[in-house]
Amino acid sequence: MTHALMNVYNRAAPVFVRGEGPWLFSESGDAYLDCVSGIATNALGHAHPRLRAALDKQAGKLWHISNMFRVPGQERLAEKLTSSCFADQVFFTNSGAEAVECALKLARRYHYVRGRPERTWVYSLSGAFHGRTYATINAAGNPSYLEGFGERLPGYSALPIDDQAALAKALARPETAAIIVEPVQGEGGARELPRALLRWLRRECSRRDVLLIYDEVQSGMGRTGRLFAHQWHHGCEPDVMAIAKALGGGFPVGACLASEAASVGMVPGTHGSTFGGNPLAMAVAEAAFDIIAEAAFLQTSRTIAEFLRDGLSVLAQAHPNIVKEIRGKGMLIGVALHPNNRAFIASARQQRLLLAGGGDNIVRLLPPLNLTTAEAREALDRFERTCAAMTLAEAS
Repeated sequence: MTHALMNVYNRAAPVFVRGEGPWLFSESGDAYLDCVSGIATNALGHAHPRLRAALDKQAGKLWHISNMFRVPGQERLAEKLTSSCFADQVFFTNSGAEAVECALKLARRYHYVRGRPERTWVYSLSGAFHGRTYATINAAGNPSYLEGFGERLPGYSALPIDDQAALAKALARPETAAIIVEPVQGEGGARELPRALLRWLRRECSRRDVLLIYDEVQSGMGRTGRLFAHQWHHGCEPDVMAIAKALGGGFPVGACLASEAASVGMVPGTHGSTFGGNPLAMAVAEAAFDIIAEAAFLQTSRTIAEFLRDGLSVLAQAHPNIVKEIRGKGMLIGVALHPNNRAFIASARQQRLLLAGGGDNIVRLLPPLNLTTAEAREALDRFERTCAAMTLAEAS
């Protein structure tokens, strides 16, 4: 490994040179079943033919022109996104963190143009992850991500999920601009927020003119079995939503979606991006959207997710010393463990199964949304072999 790269990642040993569907192939020729999917990003697996075709076609025409000019692909995809959810307007970014940054700026601008410049405070929930930029680590409030970066930015606080009184008090403060939540927390432990909490937040935010922001960077674009996770529930629509990851099927792209009312402060000069919404990203993202948004595709994905969850529940009963609990929604599956999750992930790699970690000592299964029944069964078999290997290791 070269010393020319900043040492900020704990990279695993395999070096992958090729991918196809849910499979990754190492430089030594080993095939790994990929249930990480680039951290819930490769929603259609590796090298999907329709995404490759879209990229190849666009690459032969136009790569980048900046947002000084109209980008037809932006207009088409924005129309498709807004027709599929609560939103009226879209700002395209290059990542999820940038999409969240846009949402945070939008919330403050909303109150500023309405004559309430003092309303700048944004709350989040404990266990949240909103990105790695300076504003987003302050918004989430995780001490491990804040250490060593100086004073915290003012205007951000994290609140306990299970303390409704504290939430009510925070939303009632005259300085409050918005609250940002993940309908299903990914990094925080594959925790699905209760429907009652989301509905209560929607009512309280509407009553107090506080913007409700959803971070669906990980849970959006079909990951939970609906196009967006909040669409499992009625009466929970946000004012603003950040998405990314699966939006590009592996190509870097994100978006901040908002209602027309919430977007009132976003006028020329208030925000921008050089690369956001570039023609290459739009071509791939539109192709990915056209596949994922199909009702039949989402139904099949839900069926396979249920198959996986049922299989994991059986494994939990067979290995109670290893598996503590099954969590999550759809293809965002969390398995809470008794043994150390990092040790389990390393053991799974020995079985050529790739898993992601998460808070609260979980491992996440984040397979492609188009996983087949046979591939799901193979993932369960390899997960079971990992459980057996961990049991033997504990006994020795």
